Amino acid sequence: MLTYAADRLWEEVAYVAHHLHWSFDSILDLEHPQRARLLAEIRKLRGTPVPTL
Repeated sequence: MLTYAADRLWEEVAYVAHHLHWSFDSILDLEHPQRARLLAEIRKLRGTPVPTL
């Protein structure tokens, strides 16, 4: 099992929370692939480039 960098996780949670107004716990309940997909979709809607991971 891989661990996810804490700073990166906080960035993702903050980004999703800001744009979707979801709770911290709701976002943390997501598996990484789900969270990554949400980030990509939000960035597409905003016209922000999606970084490759």
